[in-house]
Amino acid sequence: MNASKYMRQYFLPPDITYDWVKKDHFDKPPLWCSVDLRDGNQALIEPMSLDEKIEFFQLLVRIGFKEIEVGFPAASETEYAFMRALIERDMIPDDVTVQVLTQAREHIIRKTFEAVKGAPRAVIHLYNSTSVAQREQVFRKNKDEILKLAVDGAKLLKRLADETEGEFLFEYSPESFHGTETDYAVDVCNAVLDVWKPTADHKDIINLPATVETAMPHVFASQIEYADRHLKYRDGVTLSIHPHNDRGCGVADAELAVLAGADRIEGTLFGNGERTGNVDIVTLAMNLYSYGVDPGLDFSDMTGIRDVYERLTGMRVYERQPYAGDLVFTAFSGSHQDAISKGMNFRKGDDDKVWTVPYLPIDPVDIGRTYDSDVIRINSQSGKGGISYILKENFSISLPEKMREQVGYTVKHVSDVEHRELSPRLVYDIFSKEYIEPMPYFNIPECHFRQENGIMAETTIASGERTAIVDASGNGRLDAVSNTIKQYFGVTYELSVYEEHALSHGSASKAMAYVGITSRGYMYWGAGMDEDIIKASIRALTVAVNKLPAITGRAYSATNDRLEAIMEYIQNNYRTVTLGSLAREFHLSEPYISKYIKDKSGKTFVAQVARIRMKKARTLLRTSDLKVDEIADQTGYQNVEHFNRTFKKTFGMTPLQYRVSSRNSTE
Repeated sequence: MNASKYMRQYFLPPDITYDWVKKDHFDKPPLWCSVDLRDGNQALIEPMSLDEKIEFFQLLVRIGFKEIEVGFPAASETEYAFMRALIERDMIPDDVTVQVLTQAREHIIRKTFEAVKGAPRAVIHLYNSTSVAQREQVFRKNKDEILKLAVDGAKLLKRLADETEGEFLFEYSPESFHGTETDYAVDVCNAVLDVWKPTADHKDIINLPATVETAMPHVFASQIEYADRHLKYRDGVTLSIHPHNDRGCGVADAELAVLAGADRIEGTLFGNGERTGNVDIVTLAMNLYSYGVDPGLDFSDMTGIRDVYERLTGMRVYERQPYAGDLVFTAFSGSHQDAISKGMNFRKGDDDKVWTVPYLPIDPVDIGRTYDSDVIRINSQSGKGGISYILKENFSISLPEKMREQVGYTVKHVSDVEHRELSPRLVYDIFSKEYIEPMPYFNIPECHFRQENGIMAETTIASGERTAIVDASGNGRLDAVSNTIKQYFGVTYELSVYEEHALSHGSASKAMAYVGITSRGYMYWGAGMDEDIIKASIRALTVAVNKLPAITGRAYSATNDRLEAIMEYIQNNYRTVTLGSLAREFHLSEPYISKYIKDKSGKTFVAQVARIRMKKARTLLRTSDLKVDEIADQTGYQNVEHFNRTFKKTFGMTPLQYRVSSRNSTE
């Protein structure tokens, strides 16, 4: 790269004051003008049809735009027909002003006035380029000639407006303002204003476009401040800006320019436009909204607006696009989820509080988003706070504080193994399969209580094909049941945590119970759900005790048989086996069977599958002439690069190197 071929191509104003720097915000919105149907449309690979432009116009009206640049009528028949359709079909609301663009050339100006004839109110937007580069390279005209071109156009606009039916305002843009000497650009604008002579009751627009963004935002603001102070007829002028985004600073350009004196902003939805696009009015408006200023534009149905925009333009709103992208409110990080969850709890019961929830600049609900699907989403990076929030908000499951970490690791493990995001329903399913359902070694189908030296429990314990009735007393019902289990199995543990809560209200409401037991310094958890809180508590205790090593060890021989069956299934289905298919085959949860394989074999499920596949691949490399990609497919790898990486990691050489080495060793 050769940086020496470039230089700064903007011009600082002759007098720089930087008074705008003393301001830190603005407390009212600027005037908004959408240029989607002109600047945005001309940048599309396939410009919108007449019907599509009409639908887009109606979308802009619904959002609340009062000024809409509808096109360049002299540029194409579609543009001309669109302008005529809006007028002849009476589609322009009384409070909306349409705007059309025209170059400072007589035949184009005349065609433009033909297009707007009969419009209730229209802005005729005149422009010509004033930059050094275009003066020298494109037009080959000096400053006086360029100024005369603008003045002649302004005179013709004024004359034709008097001759044409309708109410007209004028706008002038010195195109490529960044690349024009600031004082000269202002001189051209003032010459145009001398023709129009605007007043406070009949304002015209001076629009200063960053046609190609070549300056930093503070430079643009200084240029705007100079123009604000040196334009004639200032009380009769609406000072407008039209930032592009070539340097990625369009939003900053616009915001600083307003601080410097700009009254009006031309831009597009989601920043569509030539090259890197125009300034994004959605972001600008929502930035104001986040400061407590009503922008005068309604983005409460952001998803619906985005859907129409994408369908009509063929463009896509990027996932990280401010306020509108799929992921802009999403927290996968555990610490972020925990802070958001606590922030939401802090607001409960007082919706009038100023919005201060960590990591969320606005309330996603305000623009039609939801907390469960848009904000806290679960993957392998998530934490206990986010997972607990999902369970509570979607399923009314309020985990005990001490249980959250273990549940978090369980859920995250599934996401990590499967390399995917987990929906709220899937999070619940994992929780249910790991903490509500599993009773692989014993269950308690029946239990009765009587008052005798405290509480006496008569517990029916079913373990395999054996069933026994065991009596024991305790300080309460759950303690008594716990003592019957200890007595029957000869195990010891401490009943450490018990919590309960209602899941719903009414006669058919269910209760949720959580039990944590401690054995040899480790906590085992279970949960139970039932209309009867005692039954829910017993179920939770049963699940927790089923996880004790002392209980699982009683099924050691059965465990060995199960492990052998699992390994045989993997061996026979190594090309297509997944953790999910394996879990379904053996009627176990995915987290459970994953942990089971690791605990019993010393290797993870992924490692076991890779071991079998690599062994098969090595055999095929030695004994066949199959290509590497064919061997990858034969051994269950859809991606040959993944196969190559795994092989090299396992054997320290690529498949081709192994083939050559193995064949050389046999010669």
